[in-house]
Amino acid sequence: MDLGIRGKRALVCASSKGLGLGCARALAEAGADLVMNARGAEALEASAAVIRAGFGVEVVTVAADVSTEAGRAALLEAAGDVDILVNNAGGPPPGMWTDWEREDFIAALDANMLAPIALIKALVPGMMARGWGRVVNITSQSVKSPIPILGLSNAARAGLTGYVAGTARQVAGRGVVMNNLLPGIHATDRAVSLDQGVAAREGIALEEARARRAATIPAGRYGTPEEFGAACAFLCSQQAGFIIGQNILLDGGAFNATF
Repeated sequence: MDLGIRGKRALVCASSKGLGLGCARALAEAGADLVMNARGAEALEASAAVIRAGFGVEVVTVAADVSTEAGRAALLEAAGDVDILVNNAGGPPPGMWTDWEREDFIAALDANMLAPIALIKALVPGMMARGWGRVVNITSQSVKSPIPILGLSNAARAGLTGYVAGTARQVAGRGVVMNNLLPGIHATDRAVSLDQGVAAREGIALEEARARRAATIPAGRYGTPEEFGAACAFLCSQQAGFIIGQNILLDGGAFNATF
């Protein structure tokens, strides 16, 4: 399928690896030029080089922490006008409700709620003026089914979800399509970190912890960055123009509900 976004300019946050990289690769395969962002310059440049060589698109890299004002300013200056925004950030550390103080919540909000909102506010007006735009926010399955040890993520991502629910419907009439992708467990560094935590707490091997988690997923496996990226690219496509303000689960069926 031709997604109709060849020559569009896409900004993908946290795209040096994991789900962000999966999205960047899928958009590049569809012909979109990229602005790739991550905190670590070395991994970012390596991933960008592979995409340039593989898909022949323009790739601009910006190593910056978008949870800070300075980082966002550097990214926005380099990005210029973009047609597609993919908001993404690593989740806060796991723990119990008794572990967290105010500063922990502020850090989680800065990374997983306020930074995406700031980028939306900066870039969506230009999309509206041009009559076309796409915003995809990578949140988590936890906004539909809270994960007890990820309370910081539950709170911050739920806040972003509420903001997007209203905003998406205010900008849709100007050609801007905004949705959220809610990943379950995918084969990324984040999954390794969570599985290592389980293994350490329960005194089991990492492979056993991974197998136990996979057994709770009806699909019987972890998702891949490639299939996640394909879903993201479709939401950024011309064909997705009537999908507004939705929260789309990619969790292998783990969330058990009729609606």
